[in-house]
Amino acid sequence: MITYEDFEKVDMRVGKVIDVQDFPRAKNPSYKVRIDFGGEIGVKSSSLQAKKDYT
Repeated sequence: MITYEDFEKVDMRVGKVIDVQDFPRAKNPSYKVRIDFGGEIGVKSSSLQAKKDYT
């Protein structure tokens, strides 16, 4: 667990999920997710291993 002082240093952002697709090349069942973080950061891609919970 991190200290409160270290937590204050974390750069936490909220984005809008704009696209979700199956990610069959992933090692574990996953989704490929595109997230829009707005003008400063833009659109980023990530993977999400929550397929068993959200199918």
